[in-house]
Amino acid sequence: MFFQPISNKPALFIPQFETLVLSDLHIGIENELREYGVYADSKIIQMESMIQEMYDEYKPKEIILLGDIKHSIPSTPFYEKKHLYEFLKRLQSYTKIHIIPGNHDGNIKTMVPDNIIIHGSDGYQKDICGFIHGHRWPSEKIMQSKYVFCGHTHPTVRLTDRLGYNSYEPCWIKTPINIESVKKRYKSYNLDMILVILPVFNPL
Repeated sequence: MFFQPISNKPALFIPQFETLVLSDLHIGIENELREYGVYADSKIIQMESMIQEMYDEYKPKEIILLGDIKHSIPSTPFYEKKHLYEFLKRLQSYTKIHIIPGNHDGNIKTMVPDNIIIHGSDGYQKDICGFIHGHRWPSEKIMQSKYVFCGHTHPTVRLTDRLGYNSYEPCWIKTPINIESVKKRYKSYNLDMILVILPVFNPL
C-alpha cells in the first residue's frame, strides 16, 4: 500500500482510500501560551487554508483527525468550544470527517457538529490501516493492522549549524514496532506492522 506525506504540509494522503490524515490541531493552544507570557494569534485560519489547499489538490472522500483536536483540559472555555464547532462545521462542508479522540479531547462528542464520526480512543481500523492518537494502548483489532498511523508525540528533529546553534523542525517517524514491549500486552499482533508518527498540524 502506498501513502504519501504531503510536501511542506504536516499531513498525509492515502490514495487507495482517498483519505487525508492529520493530527494534533490543538485548537485553543494560544490561550494557554498567553498565560506563560507568549502572545500568538490563533492558527485556525492558517490550518483551514492548508486543508483547503490539500482538498483542492487531492479531493479526499474523508479526512481523519488523529486526536488532540482541541487543547484545553480538563475543562474547555466557551470560546474554544465555539471555535472548534465552527472550524469542524466548515471542514464538514468539504467531506466526511472522522475523529479519533486524544488526551486533550475529553467530552468532544458534545462539542462537534452532527454527523462528525467519533471513534473510540483505542483506534479505528480501515482495511490494513489502523488510526490512533497514541496516548493509550490500541485495541486488539488495531494491532492486526499492517500500518498504524498516530500523532501525540509531536516528533521533531534537532538541526545544528556549524556555529553550534540549534533549531528544531517537525518531522515524520516511520518505524517497526517494539516486539518485546508489544508481546507483553497482546496475545496476537502483526509482526510486520509499521508505525507512522505524524508531525503536529498546528504551526504553533
